[in-house]
Amino acid sequence: MPRLHSKYIAYNRFGYGINPTETSSITDAQSWLTAQLKPVKLDETIWNTELAYQYYKNYRLQKQAEKEARANKKRNVEQTQTMQMQDDGNALKKRFNRQAKLATYLSAKYAIETNNGLQAQLLDFFSNHFSVTSNGFAMRALAPLLEIEAIGPNLTGKFADLLLAVESHPAMLIYLNNEQSIGPDSAFAKKRKNKGLNENLAREILELHTLGVDGGYSQQDVIELAKAITGWSVANPLKEDEQGFVYRDKAHQPGNRTVLGKTYKQKGMEQGKAILQDLANHPSCIHFVCTKLVRHFIADEADLTIVEEMKKAWQKSQGDIKTVMTALINHPNSWQPKQQKFKTPREFLISSYRLGNVPFEGKYQKAFINMLEMMGQQPFSAGSPAGYKTERNAWDGPDAILNRIDWANEYAKQVKQDPLALAKAAIGESLSDKTYLFLSRAESRQQALAMLLMSPEFQFK
Repeated sequence: MPRLHSKYIAYNRFGYGINPTETSSITDAQSWLTAQLKPVKLDETIWNTELAYQYYKNYRLQKQAEKEARANKKRNVEQTQTMQMQDDGNALKKRFNRQAKLATYLSAKYAIETNNGLQAQLLDFFSNHFSVTSNGFAMRALAPLLEIEAIGPNLTGKFADLLLAVESHPAMLIYLNNEQSIGPDSAFAKKRKNKGLNENLAREILELHTLGVDGGYSQQDVIELAKAITGWSVANPLKEDEQGFVYRDKAHQPGNRTVLGKTYKQKGMEQGKAILQDLANHPSCIHFVCTKLVRHFIADEADLTIVEEMKKAWQKSQGDIKTVMTALINHPNSWQPKQQKFKTPREFLISSYRLGNVPFEGKYQKAFINMLEMMGQQPFSAGSPAGYKTERNAWDGPDAILNRIDWANEYAKQVKQDPLALAKAAIGESLSDKTYLFLSRAESRQQALAMLLMSPEFQFK
């Protein structure tokens, strides 16, 4: 495997590679990285949150009209009204479709242009850890807001605060069907038929967001947590002036809840919040998340000595993400020169854009989105709450490598810099003699750059 030196480890392993135009000079790699551990504020001028909620309201209006049309005997009249409502929403829909396209590359644009590569990598890690898929109009509107409103602002604070922000966000509540989950003995349950408890969000909180599949919870724990978070819902824009999360006490299951052997006597929303607080600092959660972080940044096979140091930092700081990440950064095993992580398609494309310094706009944005889709890692499209895999065997099949080669050849046409100069900037003295020989003997600048992008030194981090 290729080997890197500390400066290039800082850029490539912990970030998305170097942009040759960057002026920052790294004298202390660890300090340079820890200085990046701060919240992320994504550019809301690109993704308009108000427009997203407005579109969600329009979606609800259309659904209501369609429901009334089906239920009303004056079907022709109601269908005419429904069609009129759809026509009225066309202008909004066109505006939103433009915004939705922008949303697919918002965090990628940030990663390509920022000087804080570690911060961008950490945002992507938690966005994938708390994965939502934009399946349907409502989720197209709300999925990008999870990064903007919940993950970015809580990126380096307490994990418990991040967990609460995510689980109470409309994108997660709607994606996992908790917005209509009703306690069997709640006031709402007495008035409604065919609607009751939904376990989806509770199960994924335990299995994917905190404890892990082997975290020691039972089906009864899933049920109890599901009851504790009944009433966690989304404001109905047709009936309420609010937007976003809303707690409905009349939908909450009354009584005490017992999760993982502990009984929670809190009332209302405080009950679910107390359980999440404990889950965020449970030993299984600490081990699960720390191990995932090491696998994301360092190697598919997690180094348990690094994991143990991170776990100690978590316990001492009560889950302060900045403290935990600092333990990862400062551990000597994180700086082994051997490159072990094969880049995901997203990492490969972003690091290529950074290296070539091609403006990320217009046709280049479209090419980025199209290629991510072809490579199987389109934003908000994992199709599962488990998110995308980051292990090498998920991304290095023959067809996947051919896609990378095709894209590297096409992208190389846009880059004007000298490939050997770019190789020195990206890899430095870690460039192998073999790769240098291939680059120097290439028939053209384009061929040399494509070879650089497909070299082991660039494909691994």
